Amino acid sequence: MEAAYQEMRIFSGNAHPELAKAICDYLETGYGACEVFEFSNENVFVRVQENVRNRDVYIVQPFVSPVNTSIMELLIMIDALKRASAGRVTAVVPYYAYGRSDKKDQPRVPITARLLANMIETAGADRVLTVDLHAGQIQGFFNIPLDELTALFMISRYFREKNLDDLVVVATDVGASKRARNVAQSLNAPLAIIEKRRGANDDKTQVVNVIGEVEGKRALLVDEEINTGGTILNAAEALKTRDVTDVFVACTHPVFSGDAVEKFQAAGFGEVVVTDTVPLPPEKRWPQLTVLSIAPLIGEAISRIHTGRSIGELFQMDKEEDGSDPKVANAMVGAKRG
Repeated sequence: MEAAYQEMRIFSGNAHPELAKAICDYLETGYGACEVFEFSNENVFVRVQENVRNRDVYIVQPFVSPVNTSIMELLIMIDALKRASAGRVTAVVPYYAYGRSDKKDQPRVPITARLLANMIETAGADRVLTVDLHAGQIQGFFNIPLDELTALFMISRYFREKNLDDLVVVATDVGASKRARNVAQSLNAPLAIIEKRRGANDDKTQVVNVIGEVEGKRALLVDEEINTGGTILNAAEALKTRDVTDVFVACTHPVFSGDAVEKFQAAGFGEVVVTDTVPLPPEKRWPQLTVLSIAPLIGEAISRIHTGRSIGELFQMDKEEDGSDPKVANAMVGAKRG
């Protein structure tokens, strides 16, 4: 396998090196040597420590805390690799921060998700690979190819194997209904939607209504990101007033800001299932948290980009009896990591 990927190298900054190394393990290729650190004046320095001339290079760097440092590391790494004559540079951004700033919904505010796209292009990236963007229109902010993967298939398979009776899939808001509907269809379960209202420029939301039949059922709340957890917690409270018997939670990006972990532990969820698109240190884990590895999915996508094969085919293989390559099937399921 190593010979097949001798012209491909995978690097990462300091945001999530464990994920980058897990992707390398999936691809059975080496981890790129690169020095990335901050001087005392907070200026980021990057030095590529191996030859990348004419190579197909991938930088794994989710935009996680400290978010702005993670962004600058990626931009400077792209610039360093382009100046080192890399053949093609793909920015692998499993978690794309500022995704909620995707439109002008108030006077005199920025569209920061678009600004980030411009910065990544200007730095010299040839392609972007990401997972479960907050909004689909972010794809259109880029003038270079962008591939958006989804963790919904591995999350759906995980819950399908649990064989939960009387399950209803619940979207945390109207905007998340398409994502939740896909999960509901995969689980052959009905769909309900939380109608919420967001107030000022903060993370507080208010549940207005629950649309759908949820009484006497087990609820699976589906969202692409958990930040402070307010949306999920408010939705869970609303569902409990409608006599659901148990509440499960699934999301792709477990940011868990502030005291979100303590609140989730106290909420008594049946299980919270997330992926490792962002790093989760021990203090952000608890017994009811299950982490599915996104590394096989990203690794398979990188393999297909490198060899010119279709990424869309990955999501046409979501069948138990598809007869596909077992390695690809495993990439779609995800490995449990805690």
